[in-house]
Amino acid sequence: MPLCLSYIPIGLACGILLHAAGFNFVLAFFVSVVVFSGGAQFLIASMLTINAPLFQILTMLFFLELRYALLGSSLSKYLSRENQHFVLLFAISMNDENYAINYLKFATDKKWRPKQALLVEHYSLLFWSVSNMVGALIGSALSINLEIVDFALTALFLYMIVMQVRNHLTLIICLLSAVLSVVFLTLLKSTIGIVVATLLASFAGFLIENQVRKHAKHPNHTWILGRMMCPENTRDTVEDSEAKKEFAAEEAEGPTDDVSTGERLVVKADSSAAKDSGADKSKPSSSQDKK
Repeated sequence: MPLCLSYIPIGLACGILLHAAGFNFVLAFFVSVVVFSGGAQFLIASMLTINAPLFQILTMLFFLELRYALLGSSLSKYLSRENQHFVLLFAISMNDENYAINYLKFATDKKWRPKQALLVEHYSLLFWSVSNMVGALIGSALSINLEIVDFALTALFLYMIVMQVRNHLTLIICLLSAVLSVVFLTLLKSTIGIVVATLLASFAGFLIENQVRKHAKHPNHTWILGRMMCPENTRDTVEDSEAKKEFAAEEAEGPTDDVSTGERLVVKADSSAAKDSGADKSKPSSSQDKK
């Protein structure tokens, strides 16, 4: 429920901006169901207001939404027993927020099931789509200055960048991408320069990370890959809990084994000492017999 409620103000704003870009409430509802991505819908509204070509809009959307390939692959192990129809429904209704909730639940709660995860996605899709439609209806009754669209999109992507900066390499690539974007926008006189800058910056980041991991003994402890912000872990995953239980069991078994081993050594030492003392006692008696 908190996730669904959080969609209402953003969905209303997105619907208003979509109406300002030329969408009526039916199209706004349709786009929110098909795309179901706040960043993508803000991008659509922004690029339509500047009359960007359809090819550029689709290209930008492709690279923006490409991250879902990685997000979906991280959930695939939890959906391995489901049929293809279920996986398709799950994939088309996934976004960043419900992914974060479902991944956390799958990783920390053994009782969390795929059907429950699908309900989270469908409820979030419902609240988001209805909020977009209502926002478009509100936008039809209001006069919106189109300059706010650029500001809203910039603020949204700045927030996304800040939330993704976890090490120095990410920060460097963000700055490199910004510089390249300005350069290629100036040279190409088109928004396709942003796509070129994104590809070049991503490739540079891949090369740097690959070289560091190849040549460094402890890559995650290097300056460039070291964490800038490392919040405390407030909840262990299922794997972490199992690993801790195994470690605790090994720690509990270790001392008992040492004690039993020590007891066996003491028993052996006592028996050997008894044998030696018995042998020492038998030797004088035999010598006395000889006498």
